[in-house]
Amino acid sequence: MGAETVQEDNPAPLDRRLVWMMAVACTLSIANLYYVQPLLAEMGQSFRVSVNQIGFVATLMQFGFAAGLLLVVPLGDRYNRRTLIVSMLGVVTLALILVALAPTVTVLTLAGFLLGFATVVPQIIVPLAASLAAPFERGKVIGTVMSGLLIGILLARTFSGLIGAYLGWRAVYWSAAVIMIVLALALRFLLPKDQQRSTMSYGQLLRSLGSLIRTEPILREAGVFYALSFGAFSAFWVTLTFMLQSPPYHYGSEVAGLFGLVGVVGAFAASFVGRLADRLNIRHVTGLALLIVLCSFICMWLTGYWLWGLIVGVILLDLGVQGTHISNQTRVYSLDPEARNRLNTVYMVTGFIGGALGSYLGTWGWSLAGWNGVCSVGCILLVAALVVYAINSKRKSG
Repeated sequence: MGAETVQEDNPAPLDRRLVWMMAVACTLSIANLYYVQPLLAEMGQSFRVSVNQIGFVATLMQFGFAAGLLLVVPLGDRYNRRTLIVSMLGVVTLALILVALAPTVTVLTLAGFLLGFATVVPQIIVPLAASLAAPFERGKVIGTVMSGLLIGILLARTFSGLIGAYLGWRAVYWSAAVIMIVLALALRFLLPKDQQRSTMSYGQLLRSLGSLIRTEPILREAGVFYALSFGAFSAFWVTLTFMLQSPPYHYGSEVAGLFGLVGVVGAFAASFVGRLADRLNIRHVTGLALLIVLCSFICMWLTGYWLWGLIVGVILLDLGVQGTHISNQTRVYSLDPEARNRLNTVYMVTGFIGGALGSYLGTWGWSLAGWNGVCSVGCILLVAALVVYAINSKRKSG
């Protein structure tokens, strides 16, 4: 694989080994952004700070990720993506070491921002996968690679929850640093060579983002759907550890992490969603997925104080968010083959700003009204997304 060259929009089916390798790379690299969530309570106790203060660490990680999407990912439309991926993994490793060594919550917060900024590797890999895939299989390929990404998001919580419970939260980040070194070496030799797609300067690449926002209504709509659904997703996961440590559960971080295993059920539906996106009206798939996310919060609001209710809610939540994301990305990547990294930048920055605000609103809702506050936040965000969907549907039919 390492001796091959990327061929944009290859008419032949993509080698499944390469697809799964990119999916695994997304799993391992995106996990760095989510290790923190089951560890927040333990971190807060370690530094003797409040829930709101330690919750800001997770919020700033999301803002760091959005900044990396804005400033780093567009470079993939001009430069060798394999080199860019390996270089960013080096920065990720440095940030993980800084988090593990953080002596104060201030240093932890700043190191967390750098970690979020550097953890953009999956968002360079996904446009690469879309470019390698033939048009007739693009949804399926994106679905497979994105299943790796969502599994990484979910299993990161399981990994960090278990390691944190027995070895402490710092051990999680030392372990992650070692994993990133191994991954960087593997991708350097296994990813195909890349070719230049644009002659724009860095400044021109960044300025063109505004033009894409103005001229692509599908991109704007997809960004709004992702921001609101991912905001609700983040509100749930950032507060789950607080819910499980309170009555009637009284569980530790390891149980919060194990909920990631439950969510993997939804993640494995990604390839199926991708196949639907290749065959059906993609926007209708998005609308159905948003309804599933809303149902998940209603379920957890009504039955969240029973373990089975949380389990059902988590499965629906991850299925719905994954369905929204895959269908959105299939629409976005069909717009302009020469600008896929920049399209992804606009889409993902919008989404992760929503994720960062969702993390904040989730901890704020918990501090005000506990589990009722968290579920209220999730429902409000999803109702807003469905209102936008209905308004735009009416305009299209009109």
